[in-house]
Amino acid sequence: MSTTPAGPPPPADGLLSAARRNLRELAHGLSHASHPSTPLLADAPKLWQRLLPYAVVLALAATFIPVTITVLTGRYGVPGALAGALGVAQAAPLLMLAHRPLQAWWIIFPADILGAVVLLAQPAERYGVWPWPPPVIVAYLFLLLALGLRETRRTVIAVWGATGAAGAVLHLIAPDRSSGSALLLTTLGAVVLFVGGAVRERGVAQRRLAEQETISEAERARRTLLEERTRIARELHDVVAHHMSVITVQADSAPYRISGLSKAAEEEFTAIAAAARESLGEMRRLLSVLRSDGTDGDRAPQPGLDRLQQLVEATVRAGLPVELSLAAELSGGRSKDPGSKPGPGRVEVPPAVDLSAYRIVQEALANVVRHAPGARTRVLVAPDHGDLVVLVVNGRAARRSSPLETSGTGHGLVGMRERVRLTGGTLSTAPLPDGGFRVAARIPLPPATPPVAAPADPVPPEDL
Repeated sequence: MSTTPAGPPPPADGLLSAARRNLRELAHGLSHASHPSTPLLADAPKLWQRLLPYAVVLALAATFIPVTITVLTGRYGVPGALAGALGVAQAAPLLMLAHRPLQAWWIIFPADILGAVVLLAQPAERYGVWPWPPPVIVAYLFLLLALGLRETRRTVIAVWGATGAAGAVLHLIAPDRSSGSALLLTTLGAVVLFVGGAVRERGVAQRRLAEQETISEAERARRTLLEERTRIARELHDVVAHHMSVITVQADSAPYRISGLSKAAEEEFTAIAAAARESLGEMRRLLSVLRSDGTDGDRAPQPGLDRLQQLVEATVRAGLPVELSLAAELSGGRSKDPGSKPGPGRVEVPPAVDLSAYRIVQEALANVVRHAPGARTRVLVAPDHGDLVVLVVNGRAARRSSPLETSGTGHGLVGMRERVRLTGGTLSTAPLPDGGFRVAARIPLPPATPPVAAPADPVPPEDL
């Protein structure tokens, strides 16, 4: 005889546990506010918008306190002192709707129930609406609207359930006096809570979308910065590799160019050359990591100040009037032979600064073409008190037209800042009063060094 496998536990246990859990959650929602005591519209940009909730709740309290007292005394025959206490308890907490609506409900809801019980002591023929008088219904709807705008769905469901349950209990206590106001308040309350909850959830969705856009913008800026740093590192690889190659050649040829070297000195030069070759290998491996997948390295040499004239001419042919002022005493890092010194009156520009200055001018001119087509532009590159000054100033666009690019990646200014930062300089970018734009970079230049004296007994070229 086969035994049947044990089935799942009876569903009644699951239903009871779920019911208890939901009741606990509803009770927690009624007893704990889901938001801090910050006023409604506290984040509004304008002052009148932030003050609007306070004006509304002040008007509600000023309206419903006297109206409720008047209705209780004139229509329901409640004594003046008792009517005044009930009117204040039922309407004064409306002042809390701007920042603590759930706490206001804790006061108004029991006061409304107490008011319904007090009305039972009055003759039935004196009134026709029970258990909720008209002022109580209207004020309670404003309370439910505030709850729907501030509290979670679980809390508003608990409030609506408590309101309906209270109305049902009062109807069962005195069915002959009930006029349907309990059902009316429950129905209208459901509509008001639904509208308030929909508005609240829409606001929450908009805030989350704004936060996500802010995060995405920050990630986009971070990615742009990393891309620019990687591109600058790839370009500077050529500069550093050039210097390392010169070191390797000088260390290898030192025993042949300098006579009378000791054995220890020759071994030292050999070690220097080996370390330089190893550094070059490490740099090549680093470059392979920095290079994007599927891209090849640049075959052409990196540009410098000696190619600024070509850059300006190409920009002029593209329709942008550009004037270039390049100091004649500047000596670019790639315009001279390795190991050579600048002539008298010349200012030596290191290769990294040479490349950075060219790229800054290139990016600035590209920005002018994108955002101010046809604007007259001036470019100045000159030494000034030990620094290299790069200045690009453009005027207002020559014609009224939309920019060629309305949503760029922002690589231009990011690249300029990174290049200037890596060379120890400063960058200033700002719009001009006439509608133009100004880009000014100041990059430090190495101090001038006196020429090194030639060796005492140079080796003839034919001995090398």
